[in-house]
Amino acid sequence: MFSSALKSFTSNISANYTISTTPTSISGAWKVYDGKKKSTGKAVSVFVFDRKSLDPHLGTLGGGRSGGAAVRKLHDEVIARVKKESNLLARLRHPSILELAEPIEDTRSGGLMFATEPVTASLAGLLQEKDDQERAGGVVGRPSRFVIEEADGTRRRRELEIDELEIQKGLLQVAQGLEFLHESAGLVHGNLTPDAIYINAKSDWKIAGLGFAGPPDNSSSQSTMSPISLSEVLYHDPRLPRSIQLDLDYTSPDFAMDSNISSSADIFSLGLLLIALYNSPHTSPLKTNSNLSTYKKLFTSSSTTPSASNNFLSSRPLPKDLVSAVLPRLITRRPAQRMNAREFQQSQFFDNILMSSIRFLDALPAKTPNEKSQFMRGLPNILDQFPKSVLDKKVLPALLEETKDKELLSLILQNIFKIIKIIPSGKRAMTEKILPQLRETFLAGGGKERDAAKEAGLAVILENMELVGESCDGKEFKTDIMPILQLGLESPTHTIVDKSLSCLPTIMKILDFSTIKNEVFPVVAAVFSKTSSLGIKVRGLEAFVVLCGGSPTDDTAVGDGLDGAMTGSKKPKQCSNAVLDKYTVQEKVVPLLKAMKTKEPAVMMAALAVFQQVGKIADTEFLAMEALPILWSFSLGPLLNLQQFQQFIDLIKKVSSKIENEQIRKLRDLSSSGTNATSKANDFVSAGSTNGFFNLSGSDDVGEDDFQRLVLGRGNQNNGDMLGDAIRPQPQSRKQPEVPSFSWSSTPLNAAHSNHNSISNVLTPQSRTITPDQSLNSFATLNPANSKPTTNIMSNGISSFTPMQPMQPTPPMISGWSSHIAQPTQPSQSSFSMPPPQPQHTFSMPPPPQPQPVTPFSAFSLPPPPTTPAQRPGMQTQNSGYFGGAQGSTGLTQAPMKPPGQKTGLDKYESLI
Repeated sequence: MFSSALKSFTSNISANYTISTTPTSISGAWKVYDGKKKSTGKAVSVFVFDRKSLDPHLGTLGGGRSGGAAVRKLHDEVIARVKKESNLLARLRHPSILELAEPIEDTRSGGLMFATEPVTASLAGLLQEKDDQERAGGVVGRPSRFVIEEADGTRRRRELEIDELEIQKGLLQVAQGLEFLHESAGLVHGNLTPDAIYINAKSDWKIAGLGFAGPPDNSSSQSTMSPISLSEVLYHDPRLPRSIQLDLDYTSPDFAMDSNISSSADIFSLGLLLIALYNSPHTSPLKTNSNLSTYKKLFTSSSTTPSASNNFLSSRPLPKDLVSAVLPRLITRRPAQRMNAREFQQSQFFDNILMSSIRFLDALPAKTPNEKSQFMRGLPNILDQFPKSVLDKKVLPALLEETKDKELLSLILQNIFKIIKIIPSGKRAMTEKILPQLRETFLAGGGKERDAAKEAGLAVILENMELVGESCDGKEFKTDIMPILQLGLESPTHTIVDKSLSCLPTIMKILDFSTIKNEVFPVVAAVFSKTSSLGIKVRGLEAFVVLCGGSPTDDTAVGDGLDGAMTGSKKPKQCSNAVLDKYTVQEKVVPLLKAMKTKEPAVMMAALAVFQQVGKIADTEFLAMEALPILWSFSLGPLLNLQQFQQFIDLIKKVSSKIENEQIRKLRDLSSSGTNATSKANDFVSAGSTNGFFNLSGSDDVGEDDFQRLVLGRGNQNNGDMLGDAIRPQPQSRKQPEVPSFSWSSTPLNAAHSNHNSISNVLTPQSRTITPDQSLNSFATLNPANSKPTTNIMSNGISSFTPMQPMQPTPPMISGWSSHIAQPTQPSQSSFSMPPPQPQHTFSMPPPPQPQPVTPFSAFSLPPPPTTPAQRPGMQTQNSGYFGGAQGSTGLTQAPMKPPGQKTGLDKYESLI
């Protein structure tokens, strides 16, 4: 019904304001809606009077054409009274008078509408709500909640309380308004009821309902307003709603019985209103049922007349101050015995510390700076005693108004933050009231000009940063608080900078990653690099710890993961995950630490905490090449004590262990993926090209057929070469000797250089020495041309290979063979070293064309060559590098003796050498 009635109106208010669809309260003839101005967003309350509310009474008591005309006349009088109320509000300006925002307007449907400052409810609606709670079994004094629909359609709850202080504060404001009406405006309200009092958003009580207001009878002022016609207003017309007629339950006997219009009549009504606030139900002690005769009858008996003897007809006990000193001077039959509005404000009813504080707060702009300072210093001691609604609606807004005073800014902010901790709606108050005021106070003009007088207030905000962060979301924090925090970081005062850096853990819980990395970290880094204060250095390092995911109070004794293992389930506590990424840590944080010049122990230990976090984030290569050198440099600081040095060493060991474990893991991963290539490389190192030629075990000798083809010059019938076969890898079908090899061992080529580089050490057999057979004398004697010292076996190589000749193996190597040519070798005097007898010799040759007796135990045998005309008595021989490669497993034999006239031996093959 209300929404349809509202839509039928077309006015300036409807065009310029967004109005809620349902009324927030109904007071008298008015329905109150919440509204908001479209251009500015300013909140208002829109009062709407629907003329159709008078129509239901037309059909019942109209009585024909004459009756209809009388009713229309009556309705016109009501409309005039309603307009009078709005017009008086437009003329009267006082803190206790409801403030008019838009004047009253007529609508096409005959309705009326005007806008005022935002109000929460009327006092009548609040008392009715309290009565409903008490009848439903609610606790007395329980907060009253109104569901309010915003102009944008959102709904929220508003809390209202009626307690002792709220009543005192409200009545004090009403008395101030009455004083203004009586003494300044020269008016009598005439109908002071709960419906005529409204409670605004600040919990202030405001006087309205001025439809019956007029000048007193004895007024000396020249007023254009006509006086009240008591004969008309006292008579209750059943054709009209009761809400638009004079309420006799709150009327003074001056009106009803004496027909006297005076300001004291409002004081009597004020007394009845005061009793209604404590009564149960919350109604006037006078029950007239809108009948003047009943009203007069009540005052004929003392039992029905409110007085101290009957507790002023209240169903509940009244405060002693009211009963003893206030109410007897308010509710009295004689107007001369009543106190005026000013005296009421000075009564004992308002004589307490809380009311005195509120009154002082109201008059704060007129106080001296010294009085303001003393008040602000003492206010925190009594804030807990205030009702929460008073703190939220009255004290907090008054304090915010005073934030313009720079000298008191820090004291005011201390009280504001304490109030936020007390009231249950602290988060909403922070968002709607405090943050906009802080932005206006500290960021006026873009915050480019720093005001030194606000530094103390800035320090208070930084101290309460955690409370601010809990009371707003990330977007509001970034928009309103981050610029203030940046002012603190850039402050020339070290204390402010220190407090700003201490806020970092709180900031990280609210802001996102990119904001912290791109906006917070650069400022912190700049402060750290530029400051000359050791305290700021330490605080900056603690900030880096937090940004890297740690906490300045981490217990470093617990395993930190740098060694790749955690002990049990104990882990260092961290305030949050690391905010800075690996690149920022390696490229920006660590260079800042490296550039530090101070070696103070406090700074060094704070840097150690940063490196503990760096060790968890950075790459192992970076830790090895960059972090460890810095750690070693810091650890050798001349001012560190033993315990501090040990902490550095512990971290260095942990970082080194982490690097080692990571490198081992990488190498294992690589080895598992390249096993074949690695094994081939190991085979080449262990066997090598040298070992492929030189047989270290002595069990793999050159084949006998190969040797015969070589020395007989018959060519390689099988396209094979003894030397080539020796150098090339042997076929897989031939069993290779197993030579132990290690990746760290080298090829044993130095054996030939030991024992004074003697060839006898190389040719010394690994088995026993045997005596050559007696048939050796059948071989022609081979005499060397001269004796030369044996050179290194490796220096000759394969290119110096010549047919082998018997040699004297015993040192010295320079001994000649001439003394042994003509004498056959005896078993007991043999100087030849032979291998043990074997079923097959290492070197064997087929029988020559002219068979010669061959010693069965010789290592190899040479057949006598064919007879040639030229004979040589001897031939110079040279040790072969090939035989030097063997480890003495093959012995050498002397050629058999031949008659002097016959050419034997290798002389036949002169062309070969």
